[in-house]
Amino acid sequence: MVKAYELRTKSKAELTKDLEDLKHELAQLRVKQASASNQQQNSVPRITAVRKSIARVNTVISQVQRDQLRLFYKGAKYAPLDLRVKKTRAIRRRLTKFEAAKVTVKAAKKAKHFPQRKFAIKA
Repeated sequence: MVKAYELRTKSKAELTKDLEDLKHELAQLRVKQASASNQQQNSVPRITAVRKSIARVNTVISQVQRDQLRLFYKGAKYAPLDLRVKKTRAIRRRLTKFEAAKVTVKAAKKAKHFPQRKFAIKA
């Protein structure tokens, strides 16, 4: 069984080689299962383990690829939709801090000429 943390240390070429080996092994197990009689069904658990290992390798490959793409698009004005932060729909549509802090010309003049009054509180 292949462990994900072990796969993360491997390069892309090694991962693709592992994937090909696992797929070849799965094909051999399926042939063995089809040719075997009902009494020799001991390859079924192995088939399950190989399928899960294939899934792990594919997952690690896609995660590494997405991490590299995130680094590539870091600091860019636009990133692909699937690399953007999900959050919630309401948060994504909310005004940015810059947009929320903007003030109209009239409001700016009013704030400048009529500032908030300061009162001294008698204790």
